[in-house]
Amino acid sequence: MPFHHTTLPAQARRARRLVLWLILALAGLTLFLGTLNQGAQAQQEDVPAGLVLTVNGAIGPATMDYLVRGIEQAEAEGAELVVVRLDTPGGLMESMRSIIKKMLASEVPVVTWVTPAGARAASAGTYMLYGSHVAAMAPATQLGSATPVQVGSAPGMDDSQPGQTDGDQSQAAPDSGEDAEKRRGGTAMERKVLEDAVSYIRGLAERHGRNADWAEEAVREAVNLNADDALASNVVDVVAASLPELMTQINGRTVVMAGGERTLNTENIELQRSDPDWRTKLLSVITDPNVAYFLMIIGFYGIVFELANPGSIFPGVIGAICLVLALFAFQVLSVNYAGLALILLGLGFIVGEAFMPSFGILGIGGIVAFVTGSIILMDGSHQDISLPTIGGTAVVAAGFILWTVIRFVGLRRRPPVSGMENSAHEPVTALDSFQPEGDRYRGHVRFSGERWNAVSDLPVDMGDQLEVSAVKGLTVFVTRAKSRQEAL
Repeated sequence: MPFHHTTLPAQARRARRLVLWLILALAGLTLFLGTLNQGAQAQQEDVPAGLVLTVNGAIGPATMDYLVRGIEQAEAEGAELVVVRLDTPGGLMESMRSIIKKMLASEVPVVTWVTPAGARAASAGTYMLYGSHVAAMAPATQLGSATPVQVGSAPGMDDSQPGQTDGDQSQAAPDSGEDAEKRRGGTAMERKVLEDAVSYIRGLAERHGRNADWAEEAVREAVNLNADDALASNVVDVVAASLPELMTQINGRTVVMAGGERTLNTENIELQRSDPDWRTKLLSVITDPNVAYFLMIIGFYGIVFELANPGSIFPGVIGAICLVLALFAFQVLSVNYAGLALILLGLGFIVGEAFMPSFGILGIGGIVAFVTGSIILMDGSHQDISLPTIGGTAVVAAGFILWTVIRFVGLRRRPPVSGMENSAHEPVTALDSFQPEGDRYRGHVRFSGERWNAVSDLPVDMGDQLEVSAVKGLTVFVTRAKSRQEAL
């Protein structure tokens, strides 16, 4: 007993000390790991990050949406800068102005880099270069041809007067010899558009300390420069053949931001690419100025043909969808309004299929409009939610339309339930024995509660059950009714 009395407390004390040491060891390990983690986070925070966007094609609402969302993403992530890889023949002025407006108000510096070799920043691309905080080009690239032209001309490649199409240019008279005189526009409207563009690009040039005189010449005379000449003329800030070289050259450079000057820190910067997704690529095709021009024509003539031939349905459906897409492409309708209009148009077509059967024309057009409108409204950060919703709704709508078409086809195949068309195969009863007359037999039957003259190809006795095969005037043509066994 004494042995147990002295041993148990000693074992308990050793156990308590062991637990205490384990707790202290775990606490020390946790503190050590926390210190390492904080150090890693601090080291990671010290490394600047950047976002790389890519624009390859005409500038339109889809490009604007992509760049605006990219700049907002960079602002939310606290990026050091945004690099826009640019290769464009030009595009819509409204989309270009919206992009530049976002650049100028951005909290993150925007570097526009014309690349790869052979790329160009024509027309709207020139304005974007002048509106960027840093304008850069790769060797063997060019910029210029910034004269405004009407939709239908080759964007950025027309040196005709503003508002003039390619067809007009082919008939234009040669210069009058006053080559040294800067163009002022042939009409009042052309002068307004031209002077507005000149004032706009000069303002951008002066904001970032670039060559404003050449910018004006690019607008008035549609002149061009290659990368080396642009650097020598103070049109761009940097000529770099690769992205690392670009980061090296702009490191420590001071740029003018909305809130004041800022020095770029691009040493050991980590760049993350964010290329256009399938939605942006699809909308870029739709909003290409040349495609948008044809959409507008198809939409206009589709509506005209539908009004000229009411009930045709097909040209009206195609015309309505193309017209809304054209209005979106030309930025007459914003992204939200265009998507909403297409969704409502699609739902209207789907409902119209139920009340005015068109054998699927309205329904298919409704599904196309609904899906297209949903894609336009889809935000890039919520595609995982949007895609199943859009697909499920489209499948349900397609099933409803398929059921409606099958239902109406079945109804058309059913025999009429009223009128003389319903008399075929209706059972009648012979009121007397038919008498021969030539190669036929004539008599009387009870038909729809009335006594009718009847003609049969076979002899008929009074009380026989017959079927009507045809009705001509006041005479019915009858045949013998099939028995149940014969019918089966």
